[in-house]
Amino acid sequence: MTDKITDPVALWQKMVGEMEKGFNSFATKAMETPEFSQAMNRAGGAAAGAQKQFGDLMEKYLLSMNLPSREQMTGIAERLQSIEGQLGEIRSMLSQMSASGGSPIDAAPRPPRTKRPPSEGGGPK
Repeated sequence: MTDKITDPVALWQKMVGEMEKGFNSFATKAMETPEFSQAMNRAGGAAAGAQKQFGDLMEKYLLSMNLPSREQMTGIAERLQSIEGQLGEIRSMLSQMSASGGSPIDAAPRPPRTKRPPSEGGGPK
């Protein structure tokens, strides 16, 4: 077994641990200041503005390339889901009607058929 005092790995681990503690305390003190809060607020605002500008630019680019934007694709997907839902309802209604023996179209009953087809002789009897 190696001695803790002369072990280089143990010394390295101790040194790194102390550096980590020092950095954490420094960062904690820096984050408590109002200047840090203001700087982070400005950076966040700038990032949000840049993201909005990039989105607008990308939308214009897609429009010039005659391609749909993300918003348009989302709208198409929502409409398609609505249509699929309606088709599913129609399908279930049709299967219920066929199971009960009803006609798919609720229409008035057909009038009786009074005209007869001609007989094979060619004339009426």
